[in-house]
Amino acid sequence: MKYLDFRSEYDKFPKTRIFGYTDQVWSRVSQIADKIQKMTGVIAMETYPGVMISDIESTILSQLQGYDIIHIEKCRKPLKALARLLDPLLTDDRVFGMMNTLMIEDLYDMDAIAKIKRQCMNTSRNTIIIGFGASMIPYDHLLYFDITRWEIQLRFRQGMANFTADNPGEDPLRKFKRGYFVEWRIADRIKKSHLSHSDYIIDAHRVGSYTMITQEAWQHGLNRLSQQPFRLIPYFDPGVWGGDWMQEVCGLDDNKLNYAWAFDGVPEENALCLQFDDALFEFPAINLVFFRPIELLGKRVFERFGTEYPIRFDFLDTMNGGNLSLQVHPLPKYIRDTFGMDYTQDESYYILDAGPDSVVYLGLKEGVKPEALISDLEKANRGQGGFDDEKYINRFPAKKHDHFLIPAGTIHCSGKDTMVLEISSTPYIFTFKLWDWDRLGLDGLPRPVHINHGKEVIQYDRTTSWVQENLINRFEKISEIEEKTGLHELEFIETRRFTFMDKITVKTHESFAQCNLISGRAAIITSENGSFAPFEVHYAETFVIPETIKRFSIAPKYPGDTCMLIQAFVRS
Repeated sequence: MKYLDFRSEYDKFPKTRIFGYTDQVWSRVSQIADKIQKMTGVIAMETYPGVMISDIESTILSQLQGYDIIHIEKCRKPLKALARLLDPLLTDDRVFGMMNTLMIEDLYDMDAIAKIKRQCMNTSRNTIIIGFGASMIPYDHLLYFDITRWEIQLRFRQGMANFTADNPGEDPLRKFKRGYFVEWRIADRIKKSHLSHSDYIIDAHRVGSYTMITQEAWQHGLNRLSQQPFRLIPYFDPGVWGGDWMQEVCGLDDNKLNYAWAFDGVPEENALCLQFDDALFEFPAINLVFFRPIELLGKRVFERFGTEYPIRFDFLDTMNGGNLSLQVHPLPKYIRDTFGMDYTQDESYYILDAGPDSVVYLGLKEGVKPEALISDLEKANRGQGGFDDEKYINRFPAKKHDHFLIPAGTIHCSGKDTMVLEISSTPYIFTFKLWDWDRLGLDGLPRPVHINHGKEVIQYDRTTSWVQENLINRFEKISEIEEKTGLHELEFIETRRFTFMDKITVKTHESFAQCNLISGRAAIITSENGSFAPFEVHYAETFVIPETIKRFSIAPKYPGDTCMLIQAFVRS
């Protein structure tokens, strides 16, 4: 093996086992149709935008008899009217728009909605209302069809249009932007208002196949997850700079071009899975944040961030790949004033693996003139010669288990032959690329560059000496097994690293803990008071400890194995 000296046990589809409730779970379309057939009155089928309504029609609705079926989305405002409303929020930019407070009613012809309400009130026939916004109609029963944003993005790539546009062939980045800034925000407001009132929740991730559970089973699953360690279902994606480390370590398909990204701890994107005997129920992990925020995050973190999950872990793999794009993240005031976001993306690179020539680009060299840097970046991006990074940007050697801290406003990127565990705050879309090494993306298009934003936030005083003193391997020993490794005082995340060959105890600091086993084959997490069953994690797996667990124990699974754990939490 190239990167490991043991067989990888990385679990690509983690599940949380739920005992009981099997009589409240249905995983065959015929069973779901039978349950619906027994319902009377007005049945609202609320769908997260991206759920395939045509597939629900052909699989479930086709088996029902005696219902009037109304497609609520036919009451959507004309696309030209939506464009007048949304274009100022979406802007002309390929990536960035503005956060907003739009509601589902803003997307619909409310006179048409009022007509449907009257129709439902004045009929004795059973009626099904289906689509994004179906819950606007007063209902007797509610079924909620849910899907993760990652699955929606895959469908965008395959030609699915946005709800608010007729754009099947549009650039997937622009589709994502429309979803991120408009559609998903509105859908989440519906979800927060209605999901807990639904009779049933339906997993709509697989076209042609659905799993439906009761509200009671759903609530039990949320309770279980908020009281025990758990993992999210990771996803992996290729990129122009991608490498091959994850192919081996995570056991991925080696026929793919590469794997550049892995999100293994991002509830806005990742899914969770509940297992009821043989039935699997997959749902967006952000639902746990929405409906168990205090139990998951802790009261202190909830009061600061609300129903936002403020820490992200992801992998950036350039082993046998190329450099990441040279980039910078916005300062808090800039992201708030320009995009309407409440906090920014501070981050760090924890080095899981590195080649002999691995480097991290971080901060500016001494004496750099801002106008010269920006002028040369603009010329390079116009195709007027390459960018002389050695003239302007520091390159620091990187080795396994180094930790580079990257507060917002610091120019940075990982070099080739580097495996990064990126630990960051979560407004992940707000990266201003400055230079992409004169290459095209996998789609054959230039990758978006945002010097116009970047030049407004680059901190020109973060030069070589300051970076060396403040941002590289700021390790502070706490005990024989525990070190503080970051992040910088400008950032709200703190990280601790534990090295152990025997059982140790870890505190959670009145915050949820986002963790990764950064060394060792596997470890077993146990409760000091027996509140949860032993939980096994493997090398490179990210897992979450809810704040309800104030302390936990962890020990190597295999005798003689030395393990290392990195823990991130929100500073008090």
